[in-house]
Amino acid sequence: MLSRFSSRRRLDELSEREILALAISNEEDDARIYRGFAERLREAFPASAAVFEGMAAEEDDHRRRLIEAYRARFGEVIPLIRREHVAGAYARAPVWLDPALGIERIQGLAREMEVAAGAFYAAAAKRTTDARTRELLGSLAAAEAGHVERARTLAETHLTEEARRAEAAGAHRQFVLTWVQPGLAGLMDGSVSTLAPIFATAFATRDPWTTFLVGSAASVGAGISMGFTEVASDDGVISGRGAAWKRGLATGVMTTLGGMGHALPYLIPDFRTATAIAIAIVFVELWAIVWIQNRFMQTPFLRAIFQVVLGGALVFAAGVLIGGG
Repeated sequence: MLSRFSSRRRLDELSEREILALAISNEEDDARIYRGFAERLREAFPASAAVFEGMAAEEDDHRRRLIEAYRARFGEVIPLIRREHVAGAYARAPVWLDPALGIERIQGLAREMEVAAGAFYAAAAKRTTDARTRELLGSLAAAEAGHVERARTLAETHLTEEARRAEAAGAHRQFVLTWVQPGLAGLMDGSVSTLAPIFATAFATRDPWTTFLVGSAASVGAGISMGFTEVASDDGVISGRGAAWKRGLATGVMTTLGGMGHALPYLIPDFRTATAIAIAIVFVELWAIVWIQNRFMQTPFLRAIFQVVLGGALVFAAGVLIGGG
């Protein structure tokens, strides 16, 4: 363990030959990362993919210039040195390997990469004594600083208004598939399926605390069950619905909240008051689900009312009849 750390040197301990070798390696890595981003975005966001292809080409040009400078001073053999070999160098967690990496996160990572690269070249330029090498590193520092503007120029070239609208529609669709749809399914299940056990317990025992305990258990249990079911049912690779854990989280949390909404009023000691508030909350929950279905899922309003309100009313009535009997 100690030998592994002692083998790493700081940037100010590297020779100019090693600094250039490190810069060449960095540019190669950055170009590959940008091309990976482009490949990932190509199907859903082709215009943004073209932007990252252009940025990768910029990194290739930087690498070519660095190799020419290296050959002119040190010959053909370039030593292997990477960021992880240099203590204090700007390191990057391999977040590009995350299969659920979204377009906004990718764009943010690209900006972080350019800032870090510019800082590296500025520091490296101060470490060199050769005028031509110093000039090259300084120009690359300026180039990296200007990449934000370059990215904007590439975006203006490839991201037309029509392309922006198409990508916005694609991002909205992905948001709906990953978060809204699973969350809505959970909210519906939690709000509707827990009506019967909660109100059956309420009218059978007329004990608010017992009703609260049953409602809490039903809500939490349903949330855990629905969350794991969503995760296990689809990994999102083929369906394109996004990361399973995100969908499972949305489903589980919203299922629990849907049930707890009309369980919490039974913390009130008075049975009649608690039940009246719980019924009012159920009314609000069901109409909120109708609105979400109409707003995000484009479900016709009357159909949503029929599916949610009527179904919820039937489950509520079943609970009251069973508990009252």
